[in-house]
Amino acid sequence: MTTATSSARSVHTLPFDLDPQTPGIGAFISDLDLRQALPDEVIAALRAALVQWKVLFFRDQHLSEEEHIRFARQFGELEIHPLTPPDQPRPEILRIVHDRDNRGTENFWHSDVTWRPQPSLGSILRAVEIPELGGDTLWADMEAAYAELPDTLKEKLAGLQAEHNFLRAFGHRIPEEQHPEIRERHPPQHHPVVRTHPESGRKSLYVNIAFTDHIVGMDKQESDKLLGFLQDRAGRPEYQVRLKWQPGTIAFWDNRASQHYAVSDYWPQRRVMERVTVAGDRPF
Repeated sequence: MTTATSSARSVHTLPFDLDPQTPGIGAFISDLDLRQALPDEVIAALRAALVQWKVLFFRDQHLSEEEHIRFARQFGELEIHPLTPPDQPRPEILRIVHDRDNRGTENFWHSDVTWRPQPSLGSILRAVEIPELGGDTLWADMEAAYAELPDTLKEKLAGLQAEHNFLRAFGHRIPEEQHPEIRERHPPQHHPVVRTHPESGRKSLYVNIAFTDHIVGMDKQESDKLLGFLQDRAGRPEYQVRLKWQPGTIAFWDNRASQHYAVSDYWPQRRVMERVTVAGDRPF
């Protein structure tokens, strides 16, 4: 057990070691074995750390697929991504492969599945096959990105809704004649431009390049200009933490308060990751 006493950490006793990587986002967790079912007090402490630091990193956690799913289930109901093959033995796992056929298609700042009525709480990503060099992932603190906006802009954003669209990011993978069916199955969703975290009460920007199409009720030119400014906030280094993957690395991030970006700089090497996602609730 570790007592966190530095100014960057809350002063309390934790059932694991916590090592923050920046003042606002990212912390390494150690002294836990994620292959084992964890006591309720450890899960509660991890959940609190996730809310505080937005993304948690674990090293030397060589989980099987079953252990990956079991760890994620301790935080809530799991999602099935629509791009998961229907005949896959463990549909809770989204396998993400980048090689010759789809290189360079992963590097967009985004929060996962914001096109759902109830976007995910968090995602747990496991390194399966990593390149010798490159292939890092970055996360951005969207609470900080909101907090540092001018008050006049915060007033303008209050109450605005934006439309999030599945086909905006994935339409190129699906034959155009199937788009109407996909749109009916996954209709565009309206979510607040600024959402309130259901556990901390803190506000964050909730628009992203991958899935957010426009601001509802605003003319296209003004919407594009405002969205472009807000979406670019994720790209500021002051709000970011960067992870270099190693065999056995796990990353667990809060989709309600962060965005992430997978760096596509490793071709001709290959990168294979597996993600299990915890279901969330409707943004407000």
